Amino acid sequence: MSGLTRWEPFRRQLNPWRELEDMEQRLSALWGRTPTKAEGQKESISVAEWSPLVDITEDDKEYLIKAELPEIKKEDVKLTVQDNVLAISGERKYEKEEKDKKYHRVERAYGSFLRSFTLPEDADGSKVAAEYKDGILKVHLPKSEKAKPKSIDVKVS
Repeated sequence: MSGLTRWEPFRRQLNPWRELEDMEQRLSALWGRTPTKAEGQKESISVAEWSPLVDITEDDKEYLIKAELPEIKKEDVKLTVQDNVLAISGERKYEKEEKDKKYHRVERAYGSFLRSFTLPEDADGSKVAAEYKDGILKVHLPKSEKAKPKSIDVKVS
């Protein structure tokens, strides 16, 4: 049981930040990621895979997915529908590091991303439409005609 550490809350050298850093390193190792330290920095910087934040709304006619994709070019975003799954994928490319600039902190995530959503039963995946403006991707997913409520007149005799 060499992996266990005794917790001594009243120890004089207790450093909660060190404890958190140890936990981060253990979790990173568990998930196959390695936290990195910026050169000359005491603080570790870990950048996990990232995925854009989305809002999903619904009205009578459609579902609307809004995805935040700041500083991503339209050409770097791909939208697919396959086997009843809508997938948004792409890449945010890392900015060129400038020689005369000294970076103190880099918190924004870069690299590839993938978000996928199982389509609701009443959605028509063959009529998906998308628009991209100001870093927001809007995906319009219309509801199928068979799913729309229909009013039926009942005659009283």
